[in-house]
Amino acid sequence: MSKHVAVLMGGWSNERPVSLVTGAQCAAALRRAGYRVTEIDVGRDIANVLTDLRPDVAFNALHGPFGESGMIQGLLELLQIPYTHSGVLASALAMDKHQAKIVLKAAGVPVTDHVIVSRPEAARSHVLTPPYVIKPIAEGSSFGVFIVKAGTSHPPQEILREDWNCGEEVMVERYIPGRELTCAVMGDVALGVTEIVTDLSFYNYEAKYAKGGSVHIIPAELKPKIYDKVQKMALAAHAALGCRGVTRTDFRYNEAAGEDGELVCLEINTQPGMTPTSLVPEQAAHAGHSYEELVSWMVEDASCNR
Repeated sequence: MSKHVAVLMGGWSNERPVSLVTGAQCAAALRRAGYRVTEIDVGRDIANVLTDLRPDVAFNALHGPFGESGMIQGLLELLQIPYTHSGVLASALAMDKHQAKIVLKAAGVPVTDHVIVSRPEAARSHVLTPPYVIKPIAEGSSFGVFIVKAGTSHPPQEILREDWNCGEEVMVERYIPGRELTCAVMGDVALGVTEIVTDLSFYNYEAKYAKGGSVHIIPAELKPKIYDKVQKMALAAHAALGCRGVTRTDFRYNEAAGEDGELVCLEINTQPGMTPTSLVPEQAAHAGHSYEELVSWMVEDASCNR
């Protein structure tokens, strides 16, 4: 009898629309692969829903704080339902960009210098000399990210908007010019390296999810030793945070900084997108894994105590 997979999607974070698309894509692929699938738009009653349903596996297609921060992972541990992606600690660490960078730096993965300040402090005057980046500590999909360019007279005042819902403290970090690179890890294998090219200001929400928002070049056109270094750094980041299943680590690469340039890890995503424009399915396909094979691997890899 085929496994019964509950695909957890939606939720109430800023990334709800993306999660619904990811979940629908994964559910359809799992059905094609022969699994029995129930799609769940996650609400506050999710513990009761899962207790009644008792699936064999929970496929976590949630994005944003509740789905990526260790909360849903802890609930699934309590209910003893095997689940995909990373466990409680790794998810919580990766979601908190400040704590993640401390761990990554200790593991020898290069990260940018940063400070943590309140929203009013970030808006009052330049905390770092421009160019720099302001970003929420625990959000995904580039929500609430501002790039402050060199020569800018004052910080962005939009950070003080009343409808801001990305936390009262923000991370301010040195801006790294150059190329946007990303590399997924599947189990203990680094997949291909992709370069992301966009005409927009940076790889923001629109660039990630709008049709034609960005161009993905795979394999990225890099010197072999740099390509290899990106893969090694993605594996090192995955291991340092104790991640499981599939992750995706994002980098900036400034070719102009010295002979080999400067390669910096921006962050690691424990719940990377699985939409039609997403990077992980592309990298898996480049490595010879169909979409159905990728999600099937994730289901078979699922466990508790991750």
